[in-house]
Amino acid sequence: MNRFSDRRTHSIPGFLLPVLVFLLVFFFAFRGISSISDTTAEKEMEGLEQTVYRDIVHCYASEGYYPVDIDYLKEHYGLTWNEERYWIDYQPIGSNLMPDVTVVKHGGAK
Repeated sequence: MNRFSDRRTHSIPGFLLPVLVFLLVFFFAFRGISSISDTTAEKEMEGLEQTVYRDIVHCYASEGYYPVDIDYLKEHYGLTWNEERYWIDYQPIGSNLMPDVTVVKHGGAK
């Protein structure tokens, strides 16, 4: 006869299962938000790079030469970006060759 045995010692306590379910839901929600944030940052960098190239082409079309540096685009074409978050590597090749542009996210920026 098993009527004196204690079944509760062999099962998970009643409060532990809801806590585990909550932690799992929280974990997957956090991972989803983190993934969305990473995707948004990538799109933001791509958009900034496209904007820089658009301003470079606009400068070449209207003035006949490519800008000497990124400051020229800032002063004459109104280029702005979050300089604390992104760094733009602007490498001019010549007055008649399109410069090489790379947008890099600062390591410590959030």
